[in-house]
Amino acid sequence: MIEGVLLAIFAGLMLGLYALPEKFTKDFKYENTWSLFFLLTMFVVPIITSVALINGFSDIFGNMPTDIWIKMGLTSFLWGIGVMMWGKAINHIGLSLGFSLFIGTIILVGSLLPYLEEDLPESNVFTTILIGLVIVLIGVFANGKAGLIREKDEEASGDTKEGKGSMVTGILIAVIGGLLATGFSYANAAGRPYLHEASQAAGNPEWVTAVAVMFPIFISGGIVMTAYFLWQLSQNKAWGDFKTPAFGKNVLLILIMAVFHYAASALFAYAAYKLGESGNTVGYAIFNTSCVVTAIVSGIITQEWVKASDKAKKFLYFGLTCMVLGILIVAYSNSLK
Repeated sequence: MIEGVLLAIFAGLMLGLYALPEKFTKDFKYENTWSLFFLLTMFVVPIITSVALINGFSDIFGNMPTDIWIKMGLTSFLWGIGVMMWGKAINHIGLSLGFSLFIGTIILVGSLLPYLEEDLPESNVFTTILIGLVIVLIGVFANGKAGLIREKDEEASGDTKEGKGSMVTGILIAVIGGLLATGFSYANAAGRPYLHEASQAAGNPEWVTAVAVMFPIFISGGIVMTAYFLWQLSQNKAWGDFKTPAFGKNVLLILIMAVFHYAASALFAYAAYKLGESGNTVGYAIFNTSCVVTAIVSGIITQEWVKASDKAKKFLYFGLTCMVLGILIVAYSNSLK
């Protein structure tokens, strides 16, 4: 159990830090960086990794039942749409509130969604999980409140942001996007039983199942993500920005991002397995919460909150405390079985 919890935390840590190399790219527009990132992380990295590491790759996926393909493919496609909607929500309500609403929805719904494929745990375990999730959500929304106060503080100091859209529209987009993005959790729960059995029958180590599960999820989700950013390249006339002396360096940095992003997701899948029953629920909550905590702490370290008031910082620290406490309670629920 402890191993699974630690793996889920480490996976969240990797996901919270994967975008850091973007700060060091040069001459690329937003569309250049992220279109190349999604191309690499959704197709190139998973295809090469899966073919290289999975014994019996063609047999495992060639014999996978159609209903599992449909479940995993459709919900992973919805995950891709959800991630795209989160990006749109930020344009309306800002990163802090958009991130909090999006992740809050994912943690609440995504942690419970696997029970559509699995039996509910014992009442004491399920109650403890719910208590932990509620505390995590209090922390998430406290961080959102901190973000709103911080934005007002920055506006008061002259750092006003232009081009924001409707607050109501942004909130709706963030919540709906979060609901769709929970497809990742469901796809993992729906595909793991068959893929684990087939992978084991082909003589693969246990951890290879996580790689197998990520293959259909990333390919299906990558269709919408990559298509969207390729369209954005044309809309914003950014294709020419790939021609830069820093192209090689940028590709290397973005490849590191892609590997970290993919590895974090695969590590979560393995952590969910190691956690046993309710692993998708417990692991998903820990995974996403540790990701948020990592992103917030890195923001503090890089002085993103330097102009924030004491009130904003109090909400931020209260939110972080709740999220860590919630993680501990959710993790503890796994020991009650």
